[in-house]
Amino acid sequence: GDIVKAIEPHTEADPAALLFSQFALYGNVVGRTAYFVAEADYHYLNLFTCLVGATAKGRKGVSFNQVKRLYEGIDDDWTRDRITQGLSSGEGLIWQVRDEQKTKRKNKKGEEEEIILVDGIDDKRLLTVEQEFASTIRVLRREGNTLSAVIRKAWDDGNLNTLTKNSPAKATDAHISILAHITKDELLRYLDNTEMANGFGNRFLWACVKRSKTLPEGGQLHTVDFAQRIKQLRQAVEFGRITGEIRRDKDARELWFAVYPGLSEGKPGLLGAMLARAEAQVMRLACIYALMDLSNVIKVEHLQAALAVWDYCERSARFIF
Repeated sequence: GDIVKAIEPHTEADPAALLFSQFALYGNVVGRTAYFVAEADYHYLNLFTCLVGATAKGRKGVSFNQVKRLYEGIDDDWTRDRITQGLSSGEGLIWQVRDEQKTKRKNKKGEEEEIILVDGIDDKRLLTVEQEFASTIRVLRREGNTLSAVIRKAWDDGNLNTLTKNSPAKATDAHISILAHITKDELLRYLDNTEMANGFGNRFLWACVKRSKTLPEGGQLHTVDFAQRIKQLRQAVEFGRITGEIRRDKDARELWFAVYPGLSEGKPGLLGAMLARAEAQVMRLACIYALMDLSNVIKVEHLQAALAVWDYCERSARFIF
């Protein structure tokens, strides 16, 4: 909230777009460390978020760039090498986070030696920013394309592979986040009922955004001293990287017991399919709020904030779909 309030007066971006961009960036930069457990599933903090707004005038790209600048001094390697774009195939996505693959063979002396078939990627974090998400969705409709299945698996557990003969690459414990931008018309035109119903759609947080104001000469962001906020953000990133399992405290558990039936009961039709992972999405958001508050337990205020975000996503989904 502090970050959004500091940037908001000096940008035409929607405050919600700034907030959701912050979720995506933070959830990826901390990596595969902090998590919560739901039954047998481990949920890490990689989020799939889609900002839905008017083309060009929605200022969706501006929101990402404004928040990204704060991270450049915190993890230069990540902002330079692990933020990408251009989702086009499942094999291509796996290649960005691939494991090293070795084999053994005998040399000319008859001695067994180990050789590397595929060089691996050490940093399994990847944030893919798709400012033309319509192009990605069109790819999903191509026969034989594996992108939808790989994206769904990336949200679930990060252990990725395909069964195609000419793509032996696989990835273990990949930490992939997606921040997508699209217009409502494009989304409804290209996202077919199959992807709505098969679990692709409900792995995304859908957020409607619009231009918040007009600033003919831009803002005065250069006059804002971000030193203290960057310091706090760095502390939150470092804290997230040393945190393991996150649990709810007593008061948060009581609130969770109260809201869980409504989150988990489901809703009918395709809209219900798009919102079917409400419980997991809320908990991932609550974990991010807790970690940014330097807490390894979810408190009531963290869960309430996450529920408010989810309410925004649900109302956005109703408006869109």
